[in-house]
Amino acid sequence: MTTPFHYEPGAAPGPVPPPECPAHGLGVGPGGLRRFYGPEAERDPHGLYDKLRAEHGTVAPVLLHGDVPAWLVLGHSENLHMTRTPSQFSRDSRRWRALQDGSVAPDHPLAPIFTWQPICAFADGATHERLRGAVTDSMGRIDTRGVRRHVNRYSNRLVNDFCQQGRVDLVSQFAERLPMMVMCAILGMPEEYSDRMVQAARDMTRGTATAVASNAYVLDALTRLVQRRRREPAEDFATWLVEHPAGLNDQEVSEHLRLILIASYEATANLIANVLRMVLTDPRFRARLSGGHMTVPEAVEQTLWDEPPFTAVFGRWAVGDTELGGKRIKAGDALIVGIAPANTDPVVRPDLGDDMAGNRAHLAFSGGPHECPGQDIGRAIADVGVDALLMRLPDLELAVEESELSWVGNIMGRHLVELPADFAARPPQDDKEPPSMGRPNTPRQDWEVQSTVRHTAPTPGRATATATTVDESGTPAAPSAVGGIPQQRGESAPARLWRAVSRWWSGN
Repeated sequence: MTTPFHYEPGAAPGPVPPPECPAHGLGVGPGGLRRFYGPEAERDPHGLYDKLRAEHGTVAPVLLHGDVPAWLVLGHSENLHMTRTPSQFSRDSRRWRALQDGSVAPDHPLAPIFTWQPICAFADGATHERLRGAVTDSMGRIDTRGVRRHVNRYSNRLVNDFCQQGRVDLVSQFAERLPMMVMCAILGMPEEYSDRMVQAARDMTRGTATAVASNAYVLDALTRLVQRRRREPAEDFATWLVEHPAGLNDQEVSEHLRLILIASYEATANLIANVLRMVLTDPRFRARLSGGHMTVPEAVEQTLWDEPPFTAVFGRWAVGDTELGGKRIKAGDALIVGIAPANTDPVVRPDLGDDMAGNRAHLAFSGGPHECPGQDIGRAIADVGVDALLMRLPDLELAVEESELSWVGNIMGRHLVELPADFAARPPQDDKEPPSMGRPNTPRQDWEVQSTVRHTAPTPGRATATATTVDESGTPAAPSAVGGIPQQRGESAPARLWRAVSRWWSGN
């Protein structure tokens, strides 16, 4: 077992290349450790993972902003062990030695991510169970079918904004807007949806100079919501948290709403953009999707393996001296859950070209007791949003060369800057106000548009299956071909696809 942290904040640093040195700025910091931030990490994160894996194995030392040391966990099994063993690796950031000795200041660029808050994400044991229970119980009251109808209407509303132009940036005009619209409605503050809220949500996790101010903006909006719901209960997530028997105070409710809003928004916006990029840039991916050999949920699941919306999660903190992946971890050391590198670990995925459809062993939503509780909502937004977009604009084509696409990255992930696409201009559709998000559900008599996307006309002579759709008034436009479950393929479709489609349509 070894520890490479000869460099500690506040101690004499190792040799640092001068500014004029060719090696300067290539991501190597004091003590020869690689920086997990900056141009190299943002430009080619997968290349950085490969270098770290080759140099250190499944657990690698890295430097965070300000050259603060931490451990990046690269192995799939090592990440599972870390996330499933809170007795060794706590979520309580107050254990971090760098905080205790003052090496990390309160205004550190990553402060919105690691600053301890009275929420389940920073708690273990009984406190975690109490707070997490309030969150999961409240999520259990969300009508997922209502969410899907909600997403479908909002997706069409966004498409209406640009469908007559024949050109769209699918990142700024769709992927970044849809999740915030839906999450603001679920939480109970649709009036807070704005460009400023979208920008603040993006900014506060990126380690920028304005991250702290963006965090304050979001938290202020949520605090006002909590105060309003104490006075005026409604059928929304904020009210359910306020009224939960766990007895959360106003600060606890506000902080949990912030956690849910930002985590759900960031993950879903990235996920939608990544799925759409795959559709527009990978002919085989698009052919499988449009040909009925892959459903939209299966496409989303494949993307969660290949391009997870969060590439890493910071962090875990060692409760005591321990060992992980052959490295000696000291009490108070910080560790990073390496989601993207775990998904490409050669031990579990020797061939990255393998079809991973139906395999949910990825770590896109982390693992253990802190696994993302809202992942099904994120999947629903991505599934229905992508499907609704492609149903409206099946002729979308990338408007630039793939090599011209660029990303912006941070410690938690990277996202597309733009995804410009062309299509044939068409008139807008009517849209109505979405239904309530709360249970109990009414018996389902109609279906959103969720059938397999077809980018080309059906081949002559081939039987065309019918699928039930709904118009904007919520009235079924066409009956299902078989009972209450729409068909996506002809009678010769494999039984496996039938089962997958049935599970999807049932909301499972």
